[in-house]
Amino acid sequence: MISKGCEQCAKGGKMVLFVYGYCDQRDCFYCPLGENRKNVTDVYANERKVESDGDVIEEAKRMSALGTSITGGEPQEAMAKTCRYLELLKDEFGEDHHTHLYTGITGGRENMRRLSEAGLDEIRFHPPLEMWGEMHGTEWEEILHIAREEGLTPAFEIPGIRAEPEFLEFLDEGAAEFCNINEFEMSDGNYRRMQEEGFELQDDHMSAVEGSKADAIVSEMASHEKVYFCTSVFKDAAQHRNRLKRMAKNIRREFDEVTDDGTLVYGKAFADADRFETLGVPEEFYTVKSGHVEVAWWLLEEMVEDGDLDEGEIVEQYPTVDGTVVERTPVA
Repeated sequence: MISKGCEQCAKGGKMVLFVYGYCDQRDCFYCPLGENRKNVTDVYANERKVESDGDVIEEAKRMSALGTSITGGEPQEAMAKTCRYLELLKDEFGEDHHTHLYTGITGGRENMRRLSEAGLDEIRFHPPLEMWGEMHGTEWEEILHIAREEGLTPAFEIPGIRAEPEFLEFLDEGAAEFCNINEFEMSDGNYRRMQEEGFELQDDHMSAVEGSKADAIVSEMASHEKVYFCTSVFKDAAQHRNRLKRMAKNIRREFDEVTDDGTLVYGKAFADADRFETLGVPEEFYTVKSGHVEVAWWLLEEMVEDGDLDEGEIVEQYPTVDGTVVERTPVA
């Protein structure tokens, strides 16, 4: 089963809003947060540091966001901020802008009510690992019912550490709507701690942990109709890449080429703008910048080959606000 939030994510249509970097669960050895996100109060919309509410709206529009996922740290530890951003997004984009939130604490009825009133649609709980298998009869069972009573869709989102039948029991009992299992991953933020716990990377893989696709997880859990197993490859190849493509198509100029990876490709010529006008290059094929001219990459190659320009370079960059350059290829 794929939830509405996951469907949007697969299309690259879910903006990731990081609202708060602190978290009470300090002993999660698998926490993927890097040093730039852990224990900070900064807000990030995708990779963009937020300086104002306008930045959040602009980033959502930049990618034609269908919805937003709220994450941290622990968003419930910053309820005023979390609720304010939920209200901001719903006010700007309407009720159809789907929102879901990741949390590692129960929070209680008052938090569920506040989140629901602010516009949250779906809440995904990640119980501490030591509670797995022992949640029935605890606040973790109770919060699922409370969340639903307050108008939220309750669900689980857990790392693929091991198969745990209790999550399936909650699904079968109707307490939780679905359970997402994320392929267990290593990151810059948790690599050392993961190794200390005895985990290693899969061969020829950048982040997936050896054993995260174990038969037990796949056969005992992922085969359930309300369980979705999200692989590392899918996150990179589908979610992230599709989000970049949405951005690229929104901001591309007439002469920019959008690649299959969602990057933008164009030519860069260190020549006087008058040269392009003299040669009769249509205005839609180039843009004058300070100290250089950006032009269709294929036209740059032709102009250099014909001797109209001495040299230039083909630039590939991300469509993000910072415009990080992926590659520069000289043309001479």
